[in-house]
Amino acid sequence: MEQINTNANTWLTYMKMNPRSNKRLFCFPYAGGSSIVFRKWPENLPENIELAAIELPGRGRRLHEPLIKEIHPLVDKLTEDVYTQLKKPFYLFGHSMGALIAFEFACALKEKYDLEPEHLYVSAHAAPQICRKENPLHNLPRIEFIERLKELNGIPKEVLANEELMDLVIPILRADFTICETYRYEHQVVLSCPISVFGGLYDSSVKKADLEPWADLTSSSFDLNLLPGDHFFISKCENLLLSLLTEKLNYGTGRALYGNRFRTN
Repeated sequence: MEQINTNANTWLTYMKMNPRSNKRLFCFPYAGGSSIVFRKWPENLPENIELAAIELPGRGRRLHEPLIKEIHPLVDKLTEDVYTQLKKPFYLFGHSMGALIAFEFACALKEKYDLEPEHLYVSAHAAPQICRKENPLHNLPRIEFIERLKELNGIPKEVLANEELMDLVIPILRADFTICETYRYEHQVVLSCPISVFGGLYDSSVKKADLEPWADLTSSSFDLNLLPGDHFFISKCENLLLSLLTEKLNYGTGRALYGNRFRTN
């Protein structure tokens, strides 16, 4: 079994600690996810990159901590506690809800400490400034909530069929969906780090048009990459995604897939 090392900082899980690394990649999970989402990633990343997965309250080894349902208190505490881990060049990656938190974390670092990541990688989430009108999930009755979860195709059928597991999962998902569905974009700041965006070609919930406006949130380079998968291409196209990430981490922004727009300033 692989060794998962943790430091005293409860926010971070280092899947494979590497004191000789010269870059640190912080990874933010999707709604309902935990640091375990990224457990295999270090095997497919270069040795010079150390991966630190974010563990949010209420899951993983923080299971008994209260869930947080608002993004700003979460990001404020995260920023305060993780700031000491930013001594080497660092990069941020987030998928779905994790993309939103990673973006807010980047903005908070710039506003509070005049510090930015070397690169922000966001995946499967519409640009935060887009006003999206959707039917909220977080306050649906249990039966309707589970039916909507089935439509999202992100939870294994055996988990959905297990009442005890769902008793654990549903409160986490409700809290995470509350974060996403009550979010309001309030920033005046424009990041100066590059932004790379990843999306699924067959993602019915996040279209290419939703991803393109991320370009307006940086004064640096921007590229958009569409992978052959749905909203959860992070697992179904993991090797391709990690190959692209490696290219961008070590060689800059890199190429955009499928002829999408690439901008440099």
